[in-house]
Amino acid sequence: MGMVKAYQRDYFFHKAKKNGHLARSYYKLQEADRKYRLLSRGMRILDLGCSPGSWIEYSLERVGHGAVVGVDRKELGRTFKNVLFFQADIFELAAERIRDEWGPFDVVLSDMAPNTTGASAVDAYRSFELSSRALSIALVALNKGGSFFCKIFQGSEFHEFLDEAKKHFAKVNVFKPDSSKKNSREVFVVAKGLRSVEGES
Repeated sequence: MGMVKAYQRDYFFHKAKKNGHLARSYYKLQEADRKYRLLSRGMRILDLGCSPGSWIEYSLERVGHGAVVGVDRKELGRTFKNVLFFQADIFELAAERIRDEWGPFDVVLSDMAPNTTGASAVDAYRSFELSSRALSIALVALNKGGSFFCKIFQGSEFHEFLDEAKKHFAKVNVFKPDSSKKNSREVFVVAKGLRSVEGES
């Protein structure tokens, strides 16, 4: 019985393996895209924290002749054609450089998560730091009207992050995919309609 329950809990893990995807997170982006219509053909996508590459997989399927740029400290789990990948720490990359050299972008994705410690308050704060950095990059790297999709752990700083996103985007939603583990504190912020690009007059 225990094995059956474990299989049920990891349904999307097994589904990803069966369908040849790099990780269950493929389905998180797929769910969000189907609900909020984030991606479409010809778009330029920036994927922060892209390793092992499951969101790149999905993005390539959706944007077709568009362009995908991925950034992560870790290597990708697979080689992709027509993808620019940079192995780097996002805290050491200037947002202006990202926009000027590789952008601008229609959508910025962030599936970044901290190395967890088991202390929920610490982990939530570290997630907040990563998400805030992703948001600051998005505000510079996106085209006006662009979208931002970001993972964050729920904690005391969550509403601060949500309020900051609402300052800059016309519509902001909180989304919990079915493919997220039920006991996970992760949620996703879906922000659409960037009002203005920071640093531009």
